[in-house]
Formats: sequence, C-alpha cells, structure tokens
Amino acid sequence: MATGLPHADPAQLDTLEAVSAYLAAAFESGDAEALTIALATVARADGLVPLAAAAGLPRAELAAALAAGAMPLDTTLAIMKVVDLHRP
Repeated sequence: MATGLPHADPAQLDTLEAVSAYLAAAFESGDAEALTIALATVARADGLVPLAAAAGLPRAELAAALAAGAMPLDTTLAIMKVVDLHRP
C-alpha cells in the first residue's frame, strides 16, 4: 500500500484548489503508487471539471487518462502547470 499520501475522498476534492493540493502532494511524495492512486481518485472527483478547464483539456479525455494512470507527457505537463509544480 502506498505510504506517501493520505487517503482522500473524491467527494472532498470538489474545487480546483483541493485537487491541486492533493495532486501536488502526490507528485511531491515521490511514491509512484501514491501518484497512481491520487490520479484515479481525481478522475472520480467533482474537481476534475475545473482541473480539465484550467489545463485546457477535454474533461472526458482527462478522466480516462487519470483513471488509467497513463497519460501522455503533454497531459502530465498541463496538469503539473495547473498544480504549480514548477518551482524556482
């Protein structure tokens, strides 16, 4: 079981801010299993809609990629920009 990220209820990930914070924690954990779980959780969350809009991606396409845990690099980079993982 992934240890790098606390469990999140998709119902609580209902804003872009909540989704961004959750995904940032998953990326920063460095735990591949935690990231896979986080991506699948976000795919079921209401906050997916604002994430898709902010990333400039179709919601259905983003949901499928997140649920599968396999995303093209351009999709991953678009999400990372929204989550603000580019730090100086």
